[in-house]
Amino acid sequence: MSSSSNSKYLLKLTLVATLGGLLFGYDTGVISGTVGSLESFFVTPKGLSETAASAFKGFLVSSALIGCVIGGIFGGLISKKLGRKKGLILAAILFLISALGSAMPEMLIAPIGELDHTFSTIFIVYRVIGGIGVGLASMLSPLYIAEIAPANSRGRLVSFNQLAIVGGFMVVYFVNYFISRGGGSDAWLNEVGWRWMFASEVIPAGLFLGLLFFVPDTPRSLMLKNKPQQALDVLVKVNGEVEGKRILSEIKNSVVETSGKLLSYGWTVIIIGILLSVFQQFVGINVVLYYAPEIFKSIDPDTDGALLLTIIVGIVNFLFTIIAVKTVDKKGRKPLMLIGALGMAVAMLALGFVFFSGATGYLALGCMMLYVASFALSWGPVTWVLLSEIFPNKIRGKAMAIAVAAQWISNYLVSLTFPMMNDNSALTEQFNHGFAYWVYGAMSLLAMWFVWKYIPETKGKTLEEMENIWKKK
Repeated sequence: MSSSSNSKYLLKLTLVATLGGLLFGYDTGVISGTVGSLESFFVTPKGLSETAASAFKGFLVSSALIGCVIGGIFGGLISKKLGRKKGLILAAILFLISALGSAMPEMLIAPIGELDHTFSTIFIVYRVIGGIGVGLASMLSPLYIAEIAPANSRGRLVSFNQLAIVGGFMVVYFVNYFISRGGGSDAWLNEVGWRWMFASEVIPAGLFLGLLFFVPDTPRSLMLKNKPQQALDVLVKVNGEVEGKRILSEIKNSVVETSGKLLSYGWTVIIIGILLSVFQQFVGINVVLYYAPEIFKSIDPDTDGALLLTIIVGIVNFLFTIIAVKTVDKKGRKPLMLIGALGMAVAMLALGFVFFSGATGYLALGCMMLYVASFALSWGPVTWVLLSEIFPNKIRGKAMAIAVAAQWISNYLVSLTFPMMNDNSALTEQFNHGFAYWVYGAMSLLAMWFVWKYIPETKGKTLEEMENIWKKK
C-alpha cells in the first residue's frame, strides 16, 4: 500500500469511530430543546408540589447521566471482553433503542399515539439506556482512534472525536430549532414535536451501526486477544509493512511485560487520569452548555433569540476545536492545556464580576464566548487525547473506564450544584449570581497548576514509549 492509501484507510477508520463522538454530543444535547415540552407533557399533569415538580423535572432531564456513569464504569470490562469494535457496536445499538424508545415510550406496551404522563418511568429508562451508550462511546471512540493512529498524528486524529462531539451538539441545536419552528405552535411542540427531536437520532445511530461492520478492531485489542496476524494486517494498512512490523514487536513486548493488573504501574497514572477528568468538568463547561439559553435570556428575553445565541456558542465551540485539531500535534498537549486554563479562568472570573455588578447583557456574552473558545482549544479535545494515550496497553481499558466514570460523576455533581449556588437566596443577595462563576474561575487556575506540575508532554511518543514514563515513577 502507498502512503496515500495508508492515509485514506486511517482517515476512514477515524471518521467511523468519530460517529460515536457525534452521537455522544447529539444524545447529550437533544434534551436541551425538549425541557419545556417534557415538563408540560410528563410533569405538570402529575399535580405535584412546586418542590417535588422541580425535583422530578431535574431527574427527567438529567436521568441520562446515570446511564453515562454506568457506561463509563463498565466500558473497560466491555472493551476487554468484547474488544473495542464490538463495544462500539453495542453503544450504537443502545443509541438506536434509546432514540426510538424516548420518542415513543409506549412502543411494545400500548398502540403508538396512546401516550400520557404515566409513561414517564418508561421514558426515563430509555434515556438511561441512551446514557449507557454515551458512556461507552465517550470512552471507546477516542480509545479506538488512539490505538489505530500513528504517533505523529494521534493527537490530531483523537481531537477529531471532540470535533464530532461539539458537531453533534451543534447539529442537534439546529435540528431542535427547525423542528420547533416547523410545528407552528407551542401546543404541537409539547404534544408531538419533542418526539421528533428524540427520533431524529435514529439517522446518525443507524449510520454508525452500519459502518462499524466495515472496520477492524484495533491492533492493541487484537493482540490482547492473541490475534497477531490480524493485528499486523491492520498495522501494515495504516503504517506500511516495515513500520507495521516494528510496532507489532513493540506491542508484543508491552503486552507480555506486565501483568495487566490496574496498579501494575502504580497509583500515579491512575490519579492523573482521574484528575484530568474531574478538572475538565469542574471548570464549569456543562453549566455553559446546559444553561446557556437561560443565561442568554438576560440578553434577549425572546426564546428564539436565546436559542439563536446558543447556536452561536455551538459555532464558536466547533471553530476553536478545529484550531485544536490543527495544533495539538505541532504545539503539544501541555501548552494548549495551560493557555486554555488561563483563558477560562479570566473569562469565568470576569463573568462573575459582570453578574456581581449587574451589567450582564453583551458583556456576559463576550465572557462566555472567551470561555467556550478557551475550553474548545484545550480542555475539551486535549483531555480526551491525553486520556486515550497516557495509560499503558495492558491497563488502558480498565484505567480509562475509571477516568471516564469519574468524568461523568463530576459532570453530574456540577449540574447538581450549579442551581444550588446560583439560586441560593443568600448568595444571590451577596453576589448577584456571580459566585458560581468565581468558583469555576478558581477551578480553572487550579487545573492550570495541575497540568504545569504533573502532566508530561506526550507529543510524538508511541503508546509503548509512554509506558516508560510511568515505569520511572
